[in-house]
Amino acid sequence: MLGASGDTDPPPTEDQRPQGRIRSLLVIGWCFLLGILVVASIIFIRMLLLRADAPLVPEDASDYPQGMAQESLIPEHEVSPVTQEPAAGDSPPEDPLDTEGPGAPSYQPPPSPPKGILGFVIDDAGNNLKELEPFLRFPGPLTIAVLPGLPYSVEAARRIRASGKELFLHQPMEALGGQNPGPGAIYAGMPADTIRAVVKANLAEIGPVAGMNNHQGSKITMDSQAMETILRICHEQGIYFLDSRTIADTVVPDVAKRLGIPIEERDVFIDNIQEKSAMIQYVQEGLRKAAWKGSAVLIGHAWSPELAALLDDLYPELVKQGYSFATISRLIQDPSK
Repeated sequence: MLGASGDTDPPPTEDQRPQGRIRSLLVIGWCFLLGILVVASIIFIRMLLLRADAPLVPEDASDYPQGMAQESLIPEHEVSPVTQEPAAGDSPPEDPLDTEGPGAPSYQPPPSPPKGILGFVIDDAGNNLKELEPFLRFPGPLTIAVLPGLPYSVEAARRIRASGKELFLHQPMEALGGQNPGPGAIYAGMPADTIRAVVKANLAEIGPVAGMNNHQGSKITMDSQAMETILRICHEQGIYFLDSRTIADTVVPDVAKRLGIPIEERDVFIDNIQEKSAMIQYVQEGLRKAAWKGSAVLIGHAWSPELAALLDDLYPELVKQGYSFATISRLIQDPSK
């Protein structure tokens, strides 16, 4: 009988079967834990290697927290000049590579993004050469408009061209209030031929010019027929027109659009009040408009006693903040503004 031959192992007892299963589970468990330890070790080593290769500082301004790399606008209601001493703790960190003394490269903060284009215009030149001179030394682009028929109109125009500034004819036009616009003016009711003769005579005296803008002129800039004649003259002469917007009901933009002639419009008068604090606030208004719509035209006057010095003071700070400066003709030519 097979059971009596002794050639086969006796079947396992009930006590031996659970012990085999426990041994199998222990082996599987140890293998699982060993796998987890191996994977964790690999992840840990990789993190150490990545951390060792990471840069110590951000590579560009986009890596800084939002707003950290940008200069702010001139603060609202600021009544002191824009240039200010840095507050405590605002100075840049020392460059750890700067070991060569004063001649070593200094820390340079990330550049600010462009905030808008500013077109500054100085009206009423021609009365006085002394008041004109400081504007001719302005370090940035500037458009200066000369009145015709005054004692220094021709010489003022010559000096403006020689300085490299942009020259406009400041064309006198009749105002609603009856003020005297001065020599070479355009009056309501003038026929087109007379307007042409007046404007061409003024251009011959002041020119060559890059463009013209209106002196006073609230009554004329409300007259579609007169403004069509004036804009056609500008187009024929290859010069630009700036609407000084001496009245809100100006028709110049509508007439220019109908004729397909590009123009510019004034955004802010800087020196309606001849106080430094007030002029700074008007400049701030221009900055807000430039940041919002891409550019702004700010008009001041040659006879403002503190305007030239104020613009000189503001110029480097505005450039640092990300604003750029342009002549009026450049603003009209630039389709991206």
